[in-house]
Amino acid sequence: MADIFREVDEEVRRDKALDFWKKYQNLLIGLALIVVVATAGWRFWENQRQKAAEETGAKYQAALQLARENKNDEAERAFSQLTRVDQPGYALLARFKVAAATAVRDPAAGAKAYDLLAADAAVDPVLQDVARLRSAMLLLDGPDASEARRRLEVMSATGGAFRYTARELLAVAALKTNDYEAAGKWLDMLVVDQQTPPDLRQRAEALLGLVSSGKAATP
Repeated sequence: MADIFREVDEEVRRDKALDFWKKYQNLLIGLALIVVVATAGWRFWENQRQKAAEETGAKYQAALQLARENKNDEAERAFSQLTRVDQPGYALLARFKVAAATAVRDPAAGAKAYDLLAADAAVDPVLQDVARLRSAMLLLDGPDASEARRRLEVMSATGGAFRYTARELLAVAALKTNDYEAAGKWLDMLVVDQQTPPDLRQRAEALLGLVSSGKAATP
């Protein structure tokens, strides 16, 4: 008797399944096709993206090679083209390379290129600080030296990512103008800061010797 009821249940389930398929077969086939097409499209897009990334990487390496060979004009043009690619990482690296290449032939123009990077909110804050530092370094020996020192003083504040480099640059700039008081101030900040990198502290201690000699020689 149990076998008869089981067979009846199976027949009922088959009939219901057949009715369901007849009613929704077009919808189910359509959904299946959508899944297949979407999967194929995603794989195609992923392959194209990977191919584009590889091509951009090859172009970037070629531009680097031009720079290594001191073909500065060709390297700058190559990097300039890469700033417009649809690869944010490479485009940003290329912008920094263009700024560096520009600075070789025109420090003031190079500083402006770095300023644009520093002002770009889309750039990572740490890289913005790198751009600010590079710009200040380019201006430090030019007619805008006072502006460069102002920027470095802002970066020298406690907690700044590049405060140690900023302090050292300010000290060296002060020594160049025989401003031993200012040089000593920045060097002392480096020496007493327990977080100052060891090699930088050693340089600061050595430069303090020059400060002491300069003060002694000054009437």
